[in-house]
Amino acid sequence: MKILGVILVIAGVLMLFSNSISFTTKEKVIDAGPIQVSADKERTLDWPQYAGGIVAAAGVAIMIFAKKK
Repeated sequence: MKILGVILVIAGVLMLFSNSISFTTKEKVIDAGPIQVSADKERTLDWPQYAGGIVAAAGVAIMIFAKKK
C-alpha cells in the first residue's frame, strides 16, 4: 500500500504543474479491401488543477493509514 501512496503523491504533484497531456493516435480513415488510409490524430487529456491536489492528498492518506497497520 505504501508504494501505491508514493505513486499517487508523485502523480498528484506532476498534475499540479501540468494541466494536460497530449498524445497521438493512428486511426484508419479508409478501409476498402486492400487499400487502407490512416491518419495521425493528436489528442489532449485535460484536468482541473485542483485534481492534482486531491490525488496527492489521497496518496498521503494511504501512506499514513498503511503505517498504522
